[in-house]
Amino acid sequence: MTDVSDLRFLPSADGDLAYRDTGSGDLVVLLHSGFLDHRIWDDHVPLLAERYRVVAPDTRGHGFSANATAPFRWADDLAALLRHLDAGPAVLVGLSMGGVIATDTVLEHPGLVRAVVTAGAVTGDFRYTDAWHRELQDTIAGALAAGDVTTWLDAFLRLVPGPGRSADDIDPDILRRVREMALHTLSKHSADEKDWLVPVTGSLDRAGEIRVPLLAVNGALEPAELHTAAERLAAAVPYGRTATLEGTGHYSALERPDAFVGVLLDFLESGAAAPRQVPSPAPERVVR
Repeated sequence: MTDVSDLRFLPSADGDLAYRDTGSGDLVVLLHSGFLDHRIWDDHVPLLAERYRVVAPDTRGHGFSANATAPFRWADDLAALLRHLDAGPAVLVGLSMGGVIATDTVLEHPGLVRAVVTAGAVTGDFRYTDAWHRELQDTIAGALAAGDVTTWLDAFLRLVPGPGRSADDIDPDILRRVREMALHTLSKHSADEKDWLVPVTGSLDRAGEIRVPLLAVNGALEPAELHTAAERLAAAVPYGRTATLEGTGHYSALERPDAFVGVLLDFLESGAAAPRQVPSPAPERVVR
């Protein structure tokens, strides 16, 4: 895991926001999933930093960033960080919640974004409707409201294998890391705490406004409705494409970090990371 002493902090009007900053070159920003933090990218950063400047922030209320005490938007926090870095338009790479932050930001602050990669996500409008996810989400929400950490953590960790698999199918170290990060973030909050997040709405209908290259990467074991929504998003973007990582679920980047980085580098080197190059659309790629 990253040494916390390596973190930098961006002062904001509502507390400091933490981020890791390493490497040099064109800017790639890695955005973590909900309840976790920048450390989900520990396996990815060294590989990417050989070619790029890699920044991995902690979203407000997560990891080592300050909690919100006033209304805020994810996209505005990220835009403030990008302006602070002053490193030119960035490639945004987001897993789950991080993917939503990436699409929010390219819609709300398009001049700051060079390309977008979503994983296990589409836009903030997407909702799983299958029975497995709906039941699990109800359990998670109920446990949060009751302050029942044990029930919440048990349910949250079930998201890693997802439907059709169990914890026995997952590398124990992945579960350990997810547990550690989730408990750290949860410890920052209380059951009766106000949610100050202001969501960006109507985002999927606005997908045609995205004028930069976009890659939607999803685990093959994700529900069909997510793959369908990802294909819709990619089709709405002039330079959109999709990729599937076989044998993985919602946390595809954690399950197969080398394969995920490989797909990401292929996308970046096709032109997405170069300011004046625009890659041609490509068919879906399946990584086995």
